[in-house]
Amino acid sequence: MSHALQLEWLGVPFRLAHPERLWLAGLGLALAALWAVRTIRRIGATRRMLSEKALARTLVGRSPARIWLRGSAGSLGLVAVALSLAQPQCGTHTELTKRTGIDVVVALDASRSMLAEDIRPSRLARAKLELADLLDRLKGDRVGIVVFAADAFVQCPLTTDYAAAKLFLKAIDVNSVPQQGTSLSAALLTAKQLLDGGGGVTRGRAIVLLTDGEDHEAGVDDAAGQLADDGIRVYPVGIGSATGEPIPVYDDHGHFAGYKRDKLGQTVMTRLNEEVLETIARKTQGRYFHSTAGDVGVPAVAEELDRLDKAELESHLTVQYAERYQAFAYPGILLLLFGAVLSERRREREAA
Repeated sequence: MSHALQLEWLGVPFRLAHPERLWLAGLGLALAALWAVRTIRRIGATRRMLSEKALARTLVGRSPARIWLRGSAGSLGLVAVALSLAQPQCGTHTELTKRTGIDVVVALDASRSMLAEDIRPSRLARAKLELADLLDRLKGDRVGIVVFAADAFVQCPLTTDYAAAKLFLKAIDVNSVPQQGTSLSAALLTAKQLLDGGGGVTRGRAIVLLTDGEDHEAGVDDAAGQLADDGIRVYPVGIGSATGEPIPVYDDHGHFAGYKRDKLGQTVMTRLNEEVLETIARKTQGRYFHSTAGDVGVPAVAEELDRLDKAELESHLTVQYAERYQAFAYPGILLLLFGAVLSERRREREAA
């Protein structure tokens, strides 16, 4: 990342937005110096090798002034273009910058059922990929992350720093939650508290729910009703398949140790519960999406979020510099063209 070089001359502030590109101007001067030295040496060597009459016949029609003019025009043009690439800026004015957007909280299911591998590499890994994709698609909106299983907690507060949100995302796994199980109501209410604390009652607010839909606790209907009353839309993204999949179990070293079993020794099967997710979406005027290996739901979610009412998130005065690169770019290009078309030979009448 470049750092602008700010200076002041005669009380007028100016700066170079990309001073690291000045090496091109130095390269242009170096090439000009090299050309001048070679030209002088070549002329000197020619004078030493040829007599005056032979030299006159050799240089007939050629103008030393044109030779130097052509080389000087090309060199100066290259330097001027290089200076324009450094993006000189002179003169300032203040400008009111406004940033608009919505508030989005992503509730990510980190229960052990999300370890099922009916969606490769696993439901949880797929959900994290979906969330990372969503962060790449947001345009200035504030986003927060809630992680839940039997209980829910805020993993990342509302922020526009998507790089920081991705760092929080990487740390999420099934060990992030102290108590296993699945409570969709806890996830929705915790997300609602995060939105309420953001002070964004006049802008669009939404919750993206990434889960397999299994719910071991009651109260999801009441939670959806509270969200609907506050105008918060929920966009559930179902992760998994409805056919059922066993839940893998890993030891302390991360090695596969079999599948989860119930008290009777039967293998526990986990299935995507689309019915509860569709009900949540319908009650909150949201929309349900199903994510599979061949049908990623988050791009469609991003389109839905982009349709919500946006409001001003913040505004501040910024100092803007006036661009002056044109003062170097246009003359530089003209000098390069002039040097390219200028002939070193004089016109026939002048030569005669």
